[in-house]
Amino acid sequence: MDRYAVCGNPVEHSRSPFIHAMFAQATGQDLVYERLLCPLGAFAEAVRDFAAAGARGCNVTVPFKFEAFALAPRHSVRAALAQAANTLRFDADGWFADNTDGAGLVRDIEHNAGVRLHGLRVLLVGAGGAAAGVLGPLIEAGPAQVVLANRTPDKAVALVERHRALASQHETTLRAATLADPGEGFDVVVNASASSLASGGVPVGAQVLRPGALALDMMYGPSAQAFLGWAADHGAVGRDGLGMLVEQAAEAFRLWRGVFPDTAPVLAALQEQLDAA
Repeated sequence: MDRYAVCGNPVEHSRSPFIHAMFAQATGQDLVYERLLCPLGAFAEAVRDFAAAGARGCNVTVPFKFEAFALAPRHSVRAALAQAANTLRFDADGWFADNTDGAGLVRDIEHNAGVRLHGLRVLLVGAGGAAAGVLGPLIEAGPAQVVLANRTPDKAVALVERHRALASQHETTLRAATLADPGEGFDVVVNASASSLASGGVPVGAQVLRPGALALDMMYGPSAQAFLGWAADHGAVGRDGLGMLVEQAAEAFRLWRGVFPDTAPVLAALQEQLDAA
C-alpha cells in the first residue's frame, strides 16, 4: 500500500489524514496517510528516512516549507516563485516539490465562496511562507490589484519583486505596503500572517474592508474566530481557512494520484466535526 504523510512540528492536530482517507475512499485509491512529527533541526533526515522506507510523498506544514523546497531538485513553477513547498513527491528520478496552497486558496474563494477574483482589489496580509505560497496563484486569477502588507516592509518588497513579471503578464498592479498604511476599500482581504495563530489580534485596520468584502483568514477553528468576528463587525463576509485546507489537499492528491477528488463532501464532514467540537 502506498504511504504518504503530513510532516511538521507540531503535527498531532492535523486534519490531513482524515481528508486524504476520504479522498482515497471516494476515488478508489489504495493508500495510507499518516502523521510524521519531524524534530526541529532534523526535518531533512526525517523526510529522507520516510522516503527510504518506501513512501511515495508527503505534505509539509509549519515550520518546514522553506526546507522542503530546498530538499527537492525539481520544482513546479508555483513552488519556484514561492521558494517554499508544501508537497513533495518522491520520484525515482529526483524528488519533485510543489506548492498547492495558492491553488487551494483561489479555488476556495472562487468555487466555494463564489467570488470571482478577476478585476477585484485584493489585500494579502503577511509576507512569510503562507503569503509566498499563495501570491502567484492569486495574481494568475487576474485581480486588478494585489497589495502585500507586512510588518517588516523589506520582506514584502522582496516577495513583490519576485512576482513582478507575473503580475505584469496578467495586467495586475502589485505593490508592497506596511500594516499601518495598506490602503482602503479592498474587495478581498486575506490574512496570511501568524496573527490568528498567535492570538495577536487583527493586524490591519477596518478601513481595508469595503462593505460586503470577503475577509478570509487562513486559520480555521477557534484560531480564526477573532478575525471572523472582526469581519462581521465591520460589514464584511468572514471566511476561515477550512475550505483552503481541503482544496490544497485535493491539489496534492492529484499530483500524487493523477485524479482530482470531489472536495464538497470532505469540507462538509470537516465542518460538521468542528461544529460538534
